Amino acid sequence: MSLQLTMIGRVTDGLPLAASVQNEETNTTVYQNEGKMFFKKLRQNSPPEGSLQSKNNMTFHYIIRSGVCYLVLCETNFDKKSAFGYLEDLHSEFFVQYGNKVDSVTRPYAFIEFDSYIQKSKRSYSNGSSSARNQNLTKVNTELRDVQTIMMGNIDDVLKRGVALDQLQNNTNNLSAFAKNYHEKSKKLNQTSLYVKIAAGGGLACFLFFLMRFFLF
Repeated sequence: MSLQLTMIGRVTDGLPLAASVQNEETNTTVYQNEGKMFFKKLRQNSPPEGSLQSKNNMTFHYIIRSGVCYLVLCETNFDKKSAFGYLEDLHSEFFVQYGNKVDSVTRPYAFIEFDSYIQKSKRSYSNGSSSARNQNLTKVNTELRDVQTIMMGNIDDVLKRGVALDQLQNNTNNLSAFAKNYHEKSKKLNQTSLYVKIAAGGGLACFLFFLMRFFLF
């Protein structure tokens, strides 16, 4: 299992900014085209992160940070936390190097030299031997992601069948609202259960008190 393909694109117009060197073990041409088309579908209000199922047991994971989309293709059974940790790591480094240049470039793959860092980070996360910095970054983002709902969908729906990203965003918002409502109801149920236990304990204490007074006095 490994990270097969990485692409970085500008959200405003879908312009590809950087990409990994094509993996020789996998024919990624089709997936590269899907990635480019996906960039074109992005909008400013698109879900900030998500996973999209592709063909041949492959999955796209992506995040959007500061107007830039970071997209990675990997096998469906690849650890999702590692995939998103990898994307967050790319964002951290890419923003430092090119954050102030993203809006001004006009030619595709203007930052193709970033591939050297992509390959370095890819090897680290694919081999499961990420550095302490990467491990800490992954841990922080994992904790944040545990309380978020990641958009899930199918790449074909987005690219071919006209399912808009904002519709998927609505589905995500509905799911988040349901989860919040469920959490609030569970909290109230727990509080009610606690009050019942307190009341039962108080009643038992009163019963024992009067029982002791009756026998002692």
